[in-house]
Amino acid sequence: MKVELWVVGKTSEKYLKTGIEIYEKRLGHYLPFKMIVIPDVKAGKGINALAVKEQEGQRILSKLKSEDLLVLLDEKGDSFSSVRFAKHLDRLLMRPERRLIFLIGGAFGFSATLYARAQAQLALSTMTFSHQMIRLFFLEQLYRAMTILRNEPYHNE
Repeated sequence: MKVELWVVGKTSEKYLKTGIEIYEKRLGHYLPFKMIVIPDVKAGKGINALAVKEQEGQRILSKLKSEDLLVLLDEKGDSFSSVRFAKHLDRLLMRPERRLIFLIGGAFGFSATLYARAQAQLALSTMTFSHQMIRLFFLEQLYRAMTILRNEPYHNE
């Protein structure tokens, strides 16, 4: 199964871009992986947070295929230890869908239609992080999960 991380908006901080590139490259040794940037919608005159979420949601839904497995990275989602996440990921990778898509929303979160379309929600923490920082944190955890599944020494319990 192909694994993709979809993110809303560009990563603006250089230190985050560098870290993201490191983990993208590492993940390529374990599975077919790519990161997709969905253009964000700017709030402004006549466009409030709800409208931004709805417009971003429509952009995302237009790119999804019916056979995609969609997991939202959301603070209200299921929480796992790194080892439990690795086992959960292993089960997800065995499913019949063609693509496993992890989605990090924009600054205002997800629309109701995206919550309805998603098959799962995953929380990396109960704390709130910027939608740009969570990209790096998630990629590190995805890489860590792959090393756990391969019994490699990256993860120390």
